[in-house]
Amino acid sequence: MVDNLHEFLEERVTQYNRPGFIKNDPIQIPHSYSKKQDVEITAFWTSMLAWGQRVTIINKSKELFGLMGDSPHDFMVNHTEEDRAKFLDFKHRTFQATDTLYFLAFFQQYYRKHESLETAFSQHLSADALHVGQGIAGFHDAFFALEHAPKRTRKHIATPIRKSTCKRMNMFLRWMVRKDDAGVDFGLWQQLKPSQLLMPLDVHVDRVARSLGLIERKQTDWQTVLELTECLRAYNADDPVRYDYALFGMGVEK
Repeated sequence: MVDNLHEFLEERVTQYNRPGFIKNDPIQIPHSYSKKQDVEITAFWTSMLAWGQRVTIINKSKELFGLMGDSPHDFMVNHTEEDRAKFLDFKHRTFQATDTLYFLAFFQQYYRKHESLETAFSQHLSADALHVGQGIAGFHDAFFALEHAPKRTRKHIATPIRKSTCKRMNMFLRWMVRKDDAGVDFGLWQQLKPSQLLMPLDVHVDRVARSLGLIERKQTDWQTVLELTECLRAYNADDPVRYDYALFGMGVEK
């Protein structure tokens, strides 16, 4: 256990929350775009593909958005059924063609009606909500509201209703909502607040957080995410997820 844990974590945030973090992380993908909707689409989809080695995630994401002519929003709004044929060979681990085609269908109907993906989360979140859990659950249900939504695709979009840690979703929301001067997270969204974000709990963060005494719960699930985030709120109530950099960075570098 570290004597002054708050100070220790702040030092690690300073070490890892910097532009140099981007070049080796999947967040580099949305950083290669400037249009808000392009950033949203690439950030969301890259997050959903984010399991396995980071270099593989980055390469597969580049392949995917290359099939869209590197103009994801324009492609989503304007593509035809015939245009989807080129995606039949795209896959990443258990993410297969069926999943890709449904993602395309959802994004097309959504962006033809809405300006920003933020609304898909914020509309399910009460004004006084302590955290984004309601928004994630509501988004999940809305995402699969299209007719003939494949059951197999549900495993790629987590929800707290299934007790999932929702790691990839919380990471995506961190990218979109957190605001600081470091230049890693985008801070594009205004309706969700950094204080409402929850920790993206992967194996690295889980291991380091437990070694530092930040988690007592034996299993790793949605309640563990709430426990860890609440613990970190004691150090920064307005931006508890800033410590994701410290825990994840130490975990990756072991």
